[in-house]
Parts: sequence; C-alpha cells; structure tokens
Amino acid sequence: MVKDDKRRLIASLEIVTGVGLILFWLAFLTVGLAPEKAPHCYFAYVHSFPLPDGVLAIVLLIAGILLMRSNPAGRILTLIGAGALIFLGLLDFSFNLQNGIYSTSVVDLVLNILVNLWCVGFGLAAAIVAGRMEN
Repeated sequence: MVKDDKRRLIASLEIVTGVGLILFWLAFLTVGLAPEKAPHCYFAYVHSFPLPDGVLAIVLLIAGILLMRSNPAGRILTLIGAGALIFLGLLDFSFNLQNGIYSTSVVDLVLNILVNLWCVGFGLAAAIVAGRMEN
C-alpha cells in the first residue's frame, strides 16, 4: 500500500510535468528552442511531437488531479502517463544520440540529458508507486 504523501508527491509531479510539456511547446513554437546546429532531420522529427505530447500533458494533468482527490481512475491514468513518459524519454535519447544533438553544445547536452532522465526516471517512479496503490 502506498502512503498518502507518496501519492500526493506523484500527483504534484504529474501536474508540474504536464504544465512543463505545455510550456515547452508554447516556447518552442513561438520563441524557437532548436539547437543551433540541428541536423537536417531534426525539424521533421520534432514537429511530429506536439500532438502526442499534448495528449500526454492532458493525461498527466488529469491523473494528477484525480490522484489528489484519491479517485481510482487517477491510478490508471498515472500508469498510462508513466509508460508514455518512459517511451518519450527513451525515444528522445535514442534520436539525440544517433543524430549528435548531445554534441551540439554543452547547454543542449545538459538540457536534453536532464529532460530524458526526468521522463524515464519519473515515469519509472510513477509506475512503481501507482502499481503499489490499491484500486
């Protein structure tokens, strides 16, 4: 059984992550956050993500709110969001590694590694905590 403080922490981090995804795409599409030396395929790859990331953000926000309210549907949505975060983090890591994104600059290296680690690490943590919750 999961303690209430762990449930609330996961719920809070889901909400923060969902808001973070939305803010990232708003900034990317308005200010432009692409690496300076982006490979040719970068924009085709990145522009395929707003829709799935938008859906993921909504799932995380709803999951977080439902977990805060101890609604059992929050657990299910947390597991779905956790799996999506893990997939997103691994896919992004793979693309960045294969296409030299990590070597474009120290800033790109640090930011991309942090984002990739957050997606995979928080996704795993959320899945473990949600997996131990009672329905």
